[in-house]
Formats: sequence, structure tokens, C-alpha cells
Amino acid sequence: MKDITPNESPSQSDPSAAGPALSVIVPAYNAARDLQRCLPAIAASDFDDFEVIVVDDGSTEPIEPVVGEHDYRYLRIEGPGGPGRARNRGVEQARGIYVVFVDADVLVHADTLRRIAERLTADPTIDALIGTYDDTPGDRSFLSQYKNLFHHYVHKDSHGEVSTFWSGCGAIRRDLFQSFGGFDEVRYARPAIEDIELGTWISAAGHRIVLDQSVQCTHLKRWTLRNLIKTDVIDRGIPWTRLMLRAGNLPNTLNVKSTQRLSVALVYLTFALLAACIWSPLAGIAAAAAVVAVTLLNLDFYRYMFARRGFFFTIRVFPVHWLYFAYCGIAFGMGTLLHYVDRKPDAGPPQPTPLAAERSNG
Repeated sequence: MKDITPNESPSQSDPSAAGPALSVIVPAYNAARDLQRCLPAIAASDFDDFEVIVVDDGSTEPIEPVVGEHDYRYLRIEGPGGPGRARNRGVEQARGIYVVFVDADVLVHADTLRRIAERLTADPTIDALIGTYDDTPGDRSFLSQYKNLFHHYVHKDSHGEVSTFWSGCGAIRRDLFQSFGGFDEVRYARPAIEDIELGTWISAAGHRIVLDQSVQCTHLKRWTLRNLIKTDVIDRGIPWTRLMLRAGNLPNTLNVKSTQRLSVALVYLTFALLAACIWSPLAGIAAAAAVVAVTLLNLDFYRYMFARRGFFFTIRVFPVHWLYFAYCGIAFGMGTLLHYVDRKPDAGPPQPTPLAAERSNG
């Protein structure tokens, strides 16, 4: 293992070494237990033209000894300042043509890095590539299975070109990443949508981002109802709404597809109709029709859950899925309100350096 310091350039850290194809950046904050599984998974890759940089975001538990078990580079910075900042510091030390971001609670498959390298090499017009969680989440609790299977389903249904980026397991050309200034570490000082925002601006500038379903990894995170709602509303839903309003674009992809937006509207209509049953029994019939409509709109998702986990699991999915639509509506309303009330933080997109513009025009 080689320690590096924040002000040490890649050439200073190893001036004689030629740059690898991939630089794998793993941000970590008090994640020693996850790293004990994450790093061996990377080491077991059937591809070897890569380096690994673990960025310790000011952990209060020892991270370096875990990294020391592997021949990987270790960088400690003052923190915590959020994974976006940690990834940015890691890229500053990277030597690879592409940087691959892997979260500490993610296990890459043996072929993950190879598939990334092969796809990017085969098609040089691809500027960034994202993968997906597999359908075998590490935590066996119901909510963890539901949440990670939901993620897998959404990515499975959106294969091909996308207008977003994902830092759980995603690769991007290093020079392009740096030309856009990396992740916005000022706006996002905690885990949020820094990757989605960067992908939005990169895509808007004409660069290609591809979702490749064959690039998979296992997620270890344990989800609870509390951190599920907090993450989806505070860390994702509200800032994502503000981002879409700033960008002036409502994409029809991933989990903001038109069918999902219609499902949210129908869920709220159902609640209103149920309340109206006090005055009119016909409202109950209309509410039942709305429930059927939501079910039909999401029938493929429910079939997917049934195929993966069976009948009783799928029955438990229904109320959680409706809860998801309910708080998505709340997040959209709050995000819209904050966009118009607090305009200063929602200034326009970053201006890329000439490199990004040249690559887009080329």
C-alpha cells in the first residue's frame, strides 16, 4: 500500500509508472467493515489493468489498516465533507484514462471492471458508463431486498443511453470529469445527487452516457423505513426536483418516467377520492378505479418482484410502493417550492473548460 497526501500529484506519487486503463476510486467514511468485503471483491477481478485509491473522508475509525491488506493507495483528507468531495480528491491523484467510482458498500463482480474496460474500449464515443445493482442484495431484510431490487428493476428497464450518472458503480473519462470540475462538493456536502447532477450537465453538453446492464455489483446496505424515506425525500427527491427545474428538463427515464409521474398523481387522487366518500359513495368506485390504474401502470414491476421473490414478498411490496409514490409527491412539491423561494443556490450549470466543449463538438 502507498499513502498519498492531498497535495501530491500523480506524477509525484509514482513518476515512473505508466497510467492504467482504470483508476478505481472508493470513498469511505467509517466504513471499515464494508471495505473488508469491498476491497477483496475488487482484488478478485478478472481484469488487472487498474489502480485503486481509497479516500478516507476523515473517519473516526481506522481505515488505513484495512486498505493496508491490499496493494492499494490510501488518501486521508479532513472531513467528513461528503463522498463527492472525497471522489474529487481521489481523481486528482488518479492516473487512469477512465475513473471508476465504487461505493464502499458495493461488491463488484469478478467481471465488472473487465466489462467496463471492454465496452469503453470497443466504443470510444462513450464518455461515461454506469452499471446496476444485481438482484441478490447483501442484506436479507425485506426493505433492503425491496429497495435494491427496485433499483435493479429501474436500471434493467432503462438499458442504453441515459442522461444521468451513477457513482455507486460508474466510469467516466478522467479528462472529461475534470473539465466539468468533478462533483459539486459545495452544493452536496453529504451523500445526495452529486452524480445525477454531473451526469445531467455532461449529457446536456452532448456527451454520451450509457447504462450497461451487464456491469453489475452487489449492494450491502441495510435499509430501514427511516433511512429509506430520508434518503428518497431529503437526499434525492427534493434536490433532484430542483435540478430538473434548473436544467429546464424533465427526463423520461429511470424512476422519473411518465408512468411513474402518473402513478404519483393517481395515488394522490385515490386519497382525495377516499376522503370524498364521506359525501358521495360514487367516490369510492372512482377510488377503486384509480387503484386498478396504478396497479396496471406498474404491473411489470410487480411481475418482476413476483418472479424474483414470490407471492408473499410481492404482497408486502404493494403498501411500500404506494408509500414511495406518496412521498415522491411530497418531495416534488417541496423541491418546487424551494426552487422558486431560494433561487440563489439554484444558479445555472457549471461552465466546462474548453476540453469538454471540444470533445462535444468533435
